[in-house]
Amino acid sequence: MFPAGSVQHDSRISLLFPLVILAFRAPWNLPFGVLLWSASLEREWGGHVAMIPARKTRFFNWWFPRHAEKLLRQSFDTVYVRGLEQTVATARERPILLVSNHTSWWDTIAVIYLVPRRLRLDGYAMMDEKNLRRFPFFAKVGAFGVDLGGGAADESLAYATELLSQPERLVLIFAQGRERASTVRPLGFRRGAAVIADRVPDAAVVPLGIRYEVAGTQYPLAFLSLGAPLPPAPDVEQGRSQQEAAVTGLLEDLDHTVVRLRDGEPDVLAQQGYAPVLRRPTGLMGPFAQWILATVNRRFARARRRDPPAP
Repeated sequence: MFPAGSVQHDSRISLLFPLVILAFRAPWNLPFGVLLWSASLEREWGGHVAMIPARKTRFFNWWFPRHAEKLLRQSFDTVYVRGLEQTVATARERPILLVSNHTSWWDTIAVIYLVPRRLRLDGYAMMDEKNLRRFPFFAKVGAFGVDLGGGAADESLAYATELLSQPERLVLIFAQGRERASTVRPLGFRRGAAVIADRVPDAAVVPLGIRYEVAGTQYPLAFLSLGAPLPPAPDVEQGRSQQEAAVTGLLEDLDHTVVRLRDGEPDVLAQQGYAPVLRRPTGLMGPFAQWILATVNRRFARARRRDPPAP
């Protein structure tokens, strides 16, 4: 129940007005508008809570991964994934704690697509509470808040631990706690993911390395490298170091792969186990435009041969 009062009533109308406009101008994005509107109401009237839990809904858990897939297809030439089959096999036996670097806003979109659409798992992700309050709709697809400054961090760790007590679950932790370049060393992992791994020894800790690269195509390439499950660590600090070393290894291996790709070895991706899971659609105009340019270029070259420039 929303609080009564003219201020709240006016705010609700102001939030609803853009939704009405969206229904007429871009009806295909209406579900996303409804998601933003409902989440904004929760942010405005939900009140302060110590820890923001995930608030999954069946519809948006079905729709948003497909929306993420559409965004990836539109924005990247190809999305490559390595280690997918191994991770799927692991998920059949144990819940997964996915520990990743964080290099871009696209990381979240890529994982929102990957987990339900490719791994077929019930996915959740720990998200900075400040960002989750700014974008509360992420709670609808499994994000839960953590206060990186301390505060309710223990409550968030306990929440993640509880999530991993059930099979076919996955919890994602961006262990750096903020966006950093994929080439920075050391990665600077925090202890949170290692604390969760220590509390849930039955969960498989799977490292993930993420990188984006522009290499010979108009649109960038996205790379997601899933590693083998890590062995149990004797304590939290060694677990943190082990997780950081594993993700660093994936990224450095990816660095060498990208260098070889840019040096003209197109088969290196297949050799290293990277499989394309999404490709940007070319449509009809792309090949047609290339044919026009090639035709014009050939005619221009023939004309220059016939009429060489004066000395």
